[in-house]
Amino acid sequence: MRHTRLSIAVPYALTFALACGSAHAFKFSEEEDKAKQEDQARAQRIGQLVSTPCKQQLKNRKIMLVIAERTSNGFNTVQSRYGPHFQAINHRLRALGLKTYTQEEIRAQIAQAELDAHFRNDPDAAINASKKLGASFILRGLITTQTGINPVLKINEVAVHMGFTLVSAGGKTLSNVTAKADSYSGTDTLGMALELVNEQADEAVARLYNDYCRTAGAK
Repeated sequence: MRHTRLSIAVPYALTFALACGSAHAFKFSEEEDKAKQEDQARAQRIGQLVSTPCKQQLKNRKIMLVIAERTSNGFNTVQSRYGPHFQAINHRLRALGLKTYTQEEIRAQIAQAELDAHFRNDPDAAINASKKLGASFILRGLITTQTGINPVLKINEVAVHMGFTLVSAGGKTLSNVTAKADSYSGTDTLGMALELVNEQADEAVARLYNDYCRTAGAK
């Protein structure tokens, strides 16, 4: 009798295991298909954004990219601190044919006090900074973080937000693009911001490019 029960139990166990395996495989396949669809939709959005014609005169005008981080003490605008973030955005702007400055060129011409004033929305500082470099446009990236306790998990929660504002030398806003990510642990906000930029930079820069090409030349 024991032998009979075992011989019956084994096929049932195998059937159950195969069913569970099939369920997991099906779930994984569903998630994989969903991820592919999202990637395809993102690629389509980016393609549509960068297909906007951009006049050669706009491509020849130079953009100054500066990045800062909002802290409890104000703004940290030391540009060397954001080298990887700068490169991630700058590389994509240049890949689209836009003219930009290097961080070295910016630091050589723009005083730290002017950068500080620029992020405090001082229009005179922005105009002075752009004039020194001969920049036609300024792309300002601002990293902000918000900390708290997750109400469900009861653990530290950190939200990282990065916003990009493209303005003309005269102070006219041409584009605003934002990216946001949440994390339940860790204090490396700059690292999280870089990860966020790398994940979302292609679409963010495509939106900036689209707004730039559509509105920068408008009178």
